[in-house]
Amino acid sequence: MDLRIFTEPQQGASYDTLLTVAKATEDLGFDAFFRSDHYLAMGSADGLPGPTDAWITLAGLARETRRIRLGTLMTAGTFRLPGVLAIQVAQVDRMSGGRVELGLGAGWFEEEHKAYGIPFPKEKFGRLEEQLAIITGLWETEVGKTFDFDGTYYRLTDSPALPKPAQEKLPVLIGGHGARRTPRLAAKYADEFNIPFASVADSERQFGRVRAAAEEAGRKGDDLVYSNVLVACVGKDDAEVARRAAVIGREVDELKENGLAGSPAEVVDKIGRYAAVGSSRIYFQILDLDDLDHLELIASEVQSQLG
Repeated sequence: MDLRIFTEPQQGASYDTLLTVAKATEDLGFDAFFRSDHYLAMGSADGLPGPTDAWITLAGLARETRRIRLGTLMTAGTFRLPGVLAIQVAQVDRMSGGRVELGLGAGWFEEEHKAYGIPFPKEKFGRLEEQLAIITGLWETEVGKTFDFDGTYYRLTDSPALPKPAQEKLPVLIGGHGARRTPRLAAKYADEFNIPFASVADSERQFGRVRAAAEEAGRKGDDLVYSNVLVACVGKDDAEVARRAAVIGREVDELKENGLAGSPAEVVDKIGRYAAVGSSRIYFQILDLDDLDHLELIASEVQSQLG
């Protein structure tokens, strides 16, 4: 079981804070540091000191870390043109020595688009499909040849399709709860399928849909990595769990129902239930980025039992 750290910087985090967490992620032996791609805080968070851009952040971290994988859950397809995003991700991959992964989604948070003057198109899924075709097509085009694309939303003509990522195959992540189009898209383009904040039963159903779609597309179901994102609230005892829950504005019972909360033993047990339905990678959503002791506890008492 791979254990990764996932952050939500739009809720309030500077680059320096993210760098501290990323370095702790590396030092404590976690597999990867991922972040969301949002420009506006959600709920009651003030979001101070203001948003940080996902790919600028990852570019900085690429030069400041040496081992951990770096990526997004999920880059919003509405934020960047696909050709530009292909260049950005390939460059950051080279800056990291080949440690980057691209999670790409359609985009959904209309308010942040209004707040920063970003167009929010009605038809987003069709655009996402074309974006995936363009990004992967640009990376797969042989050096010296050109790439063309004539779609409904995007057209590329005589693109030199440069630069290339450092990795021969840069992993692409697709995720979500959609029952039909999402599995089909994952089967065509994804190296990893991620389902966010889902129960064990819902994860099993969605993983089954993706496996079936992969096999229908001529791939093996096991060609993809299957993963979960779940909020983390782990404590040595009940009092510590309650304290951490209060800091992030959540109730302990709700966190135990919907996330990875409680003692290390409880969390290990619950991760085991996700593993039993096919998950081989867990992203711990860490909401209090100042609590490095939380990461240390997860590393020493949870990760140590799961490898």
